[in-house]
Amino acid sequence: MAGQNETSLYSNCLRVRNQLRATGHRLVLAESCTAGLVAAELGQIPGISEHFCGSMVVYRTATKQAWLDIPAKLLEDATMGPVSAEVTGRLAIAMLRKTPEATISAGITGHLGPNAPGEMDGRVYCAVLKRDAIKETPVVVRHQLQSASPNDIEDVFGRRVRQQEAAKLLLEFLESQLGG
Repeated sequence: MAGQNETSLYSNCLRVRNQLRATGHRLVLAESCTAGLVAAELGQIPGISEHFCGSMVVYRTATKQAWLDIPAKLLEDATMGPVSAEVTGRLAIAMLRKTPEATISAGITGHLGPNAPGEMDGRVYCAVLKRDAIKETPVVVRHQLQSASPNDIEDVFGRRVRQQEAAKLLLEFLESQLGG
């Protein structure tokens, strides 16, 4: 299954690259649960530097706060927390603000497991923001991963499958926003 997902991710990246070319956009990312996987996949495409500015991996809550100025109060809020539409949208806003050459940003957060809060296990948020937007309100979507939660902290394969699924969701969402 992992090999299939890797091929699929590469295909998704090619489509995003083609959309970036067609629209002239330059992309910047803020990745949490994918831990830089989307950037790594995009970076394998020759010539992507024309349209890909970079990615910041903000895996931990403290890093989101320190690097992207996400308010601690929001990150610690029991009703929202670091995996929420609000935080994911703010990641996209912060990256666009910090990257003047970028014209579109995307952010992703999620609970991939194991040990995720029960109702949050497999929940992923993706956000996209275009610089030419009239207002700085990112488009945010919530997804529920279909793959099984890793069995335990030693289940590297289960974790990898979930990260690939989350990366694919972000790339598909980004592609839809570039084409829309």
